[in-house]
Amino acid sequence: MVTQTPERTLGAIAQGDSPVLEELVQMHLDTLERSGLDERTYHLVRLAALVAMDSAPVSYLMNLAVARDAGLTAADAQGVCTAIAPIVGSARVVSAAGSVLRALGFEEALPNN
Repeated sequence: MVTQTPERTLGAIAQGDSPVLEELVQMHLDTLERSGLDERTYHLVRLAALVAMDSAPVSYLMNLAVARDAGLTAADAQGVCTAIAPIVGSARVVSAAGSVLRALGFEEALPNN
């Protein structure tokens, strides 16, 4: 196995290199089982991490599509945002709100631009 430098890996990701994206997918396999958390808690923790990191909208789409299929609701997402707001700050929570709604399929709840 050839190890790439971080610069080459990041460059490949930015260029949309499929093998790199496949490697990113592989990083997520089996993390639920390895975490020791139940599925609901696992997805709530991942949502909290996305908000805390001020993640890109596509990260919400990728993660919350699976969470939604596992039963995560908009009310669950609101609870996570409420719980972490004092830690991560209101700006990150507000930034995340639209991405969360879109990822959970509630685009109609967003105001028209």
